[in-house]
Amino acid sequence: MRGRKIRGTRPDYLSDALAVLGGWTQDGIQLKRVLACDDSQHAALTERIKVAADTLRLRPSIRRMDGHTQILLGASDGQAITDGEVTLAARIEDAYRTVVGPQ
Repeated sequence: MRGRKIRGTRPDYLSDALAVLGGWTQDGIQLKRVLACDDSQHAALTERIKVAADTLRLRPSIRRMDGHTQILLGASDGQAITDGEVTLAARIEDAYRTVVGPQ
């Protein structure tokens, strides 16, 4: 099991991760993604996210708003985004493709 490791000091680390994880943006000190999905897809996606987040010992913020699901990853207390949060973002992308299908 992976521990919660703080990212290295490479300044391009987050930029590289965001380039690979299309659709994710940096919202202050958090990673943010807004996904279009209906209510049943939101429920299925939320369950998959919870399983992945529990494995990584993370607590993402997931909200349903105006037919979209908003996900925030990262501590709101000013801590740097971790490797685990970037890993969770990648797992969320996989889960979204599984639940909603290719777009």
